[in-house]
Amino acid sequence: MSGHSKWASIKHKKAAVDAKRGKLFTKIIREITVSARSGGGDPEANPSLRAVIQKAKDANMPSENIERAIKKGTGELEGVNYEEIVYEGYGPGGVAVLVETLSDNRNRTAANVRHLFSKYNGNLGESGCVSWIFERKGMITVPTDGLSEEDVFDTVVAAGADDMKNLGDVFEILTEPDSFDAVYEVVKNKGWKTEIAELTKIPKTMVELDDAKGKQMVKLMEMLDDHDDVQQVYTNADISDAVLADA
Repeated sequence: MSGHSKWASIKHKKAAVDAKRGKLFTKIIREITVSARSGGGDPEANPSLRAVIQKAKDANMPSENIERAIKKGTGELEGVNYEEIVYEGYGPGGVAVLVETLSDNRNRTAANVRHLFSKYNGNLGESGCVSWIFERKGMITVPTDGLSEEDVFDTVVAAGADDMKNLGDVFEILTEPDSFDAVYEVVKNKGWKTEIAELTKIPKTMVELDDAKGKQMVKLMEMLDDHDDVQQVYTNADISDAVLADA
């Protein structure tokens, strides 16, 4: 299985964990606030904000929550000043781990992230040590039920997608960041449901872990995801389907 396809499977699990724990709204609100602060509150002129607003809508976030987060970012409402901090390191078996955070206390976040890496047989590294392993892409997954693979492929490639793969339950569609909006708009207009629709980072290569290290890696990802300051966790760990299913 290619690196990005395996990562799609892990993303499915992560999305389910986020939703189950009720953490999704909190993380999205922070992301909206920071995007509005850095690029302005007009989604038409701010692609980053436009993408996270779509994520919020897909999560059924009330429009008033979205508007309030934007106003906090633009300074129309008082809000917390979050700082974007990226941590890089290695998990069990030496796999790459990239952690994106939004924090109002750099020292607290750094200490907590370092503790979690250490607890689950990993360690933080220097800036740039693993970021080169990941490339920024748009990812859209569409359930395969009732859809023609050929029709979906022809449609999304014509709209600007780089590639599409059939992963069994879903079609995984990858785009360049600049093409994401156009491809997603076509998918929506077709009336196709989506499970994942976001700008993400995908590993160029994967590192296979045995089941013991795979379980440690899943636990590390879950604990990082559960931290309020953590927005996204990326890894090139190739974890067996059995371990993912049991986690």
